[in-house]
Amino acid sequence: MSLPAVLLAAGPSPSPSPSETTTPTVPTLQDAQQSATNAASWVEQNWSTWLAIGLRVLLILVIAAVLRVVVRRAITKLIDRMNRTVQAVDGTALGGLLVNAERRRQRSQAIGSVLRSVASFLIMGTAALMVLATFQINLAPLLASAGVAGVAIGFGARNLVTDFLSGVFMILEDQYGVGDTIDAGVASGEVIEVGLRVTKLRGDKGEIWYVRNGEVKRIGNLSQGWATAGVDVTVKASEDLDRVKATLDKVAEKMSKEEPWNEFLWGPVEVLGLDSVLLDSMVVRVSAKTMPGKALTVERELRWRIKRAFDAADIRIVGGATAPAEEDEAPDPTAAVAAPSAFSNTASPQAEAAAPIAPQRPAPK
Repeated sequence: MSLPAVLLAAGPSPSPSPSETTTPTVPTLQDAQQSATNAASWVEQNWSTWLAIGLRVLLILVIAAVLRVVVRRAITKLIDRMNRTVQAVDGTALGGLLVNAERRRQRSQAIGSVLRSVASFLIMGTAALMVLATFQINLAPLLASAGVAGVAIGFGARNLVTDFLSGVFMILEDQYGVGDTIDAGVASGEVIEVGLRVTKLRGDKGEIWYVRNGEVKRIGNLSQGWATAGVDVTVKASEDLDRVKATLDKVAEKMSKEEPWNEFLWGPVEVLGLDSVLLDSMVVRVSAKTMPGKALTVERELRWRIKRAFDAADIRIVGGATAPAEEDEAPDPTAAVAAPSAFSNTASPQAEAAAPIAPQRPAPK
């Protein structure tokens, strides 16, 4: 079969149309009504779940807010009660002996700040996790990421964390406070400010030391409990010990009855006895238990009173390990004269043995 016959059998081919235009489908009122019905049905099926989630989140937030306010108010009342207790005894004898108002005030403020911050972090953090769990969010990856981030931050800021934790425990344990004289190893002086990270000390020359709490390995508090005032009195070995002790006892008895020394002394001034005995002097030890921080003041007053009492009793105090020579004694006239020598006598055997040998002259022929 030829090609024209095949084309005739197939029929005439359709001619292409110039351009066909498609008209957009306009939604009818029935379609809009169907969509609204589906949306209302979906809302009706899920509104109870949404309401339950919303009420649960609202309840969690309300409980967290109320609990945070209650806890912070309780902490504030506790700190205020501590401050009122300090103010009640401030200005009295007990307050002067046992209480430092500024120290207690700063310590209570620091403790209150730490407790409030910790309480707010725990309450609000727990509330946030509960809200996320309400929305059915998997918290395992979040907690794992937070753990890794915490470890990284801990390694990067380990010195800061160490300083902060050390400061918290120093304040909670009341190791020292404002007004205390401490020896922190790296520096020593009077505490003028206690912080969670840094402690400020006033040195003996007026300088201010900033000591990081994490660097303090040991603390010697010279202002807690009681202190000891010790005075060494050096007298001549020829003095009467009973007379010296009686004079010291009079000084101690008189000082313990006068103000303000009767408050500074927390125990009787005791004559402990001989601390050392040398060839021409002896040391008598005097000691007393005093208020913290007042040992140096008591020692200076004791020396002043002992010197005046010994001058009145004609008891001489000598300085140094040995006593100097008496000024009123006549000097020994033979002290500056040298001992006689055997060489001073020309007829002595020593002088003859040391004399040079004279050259012998030959005899004349």
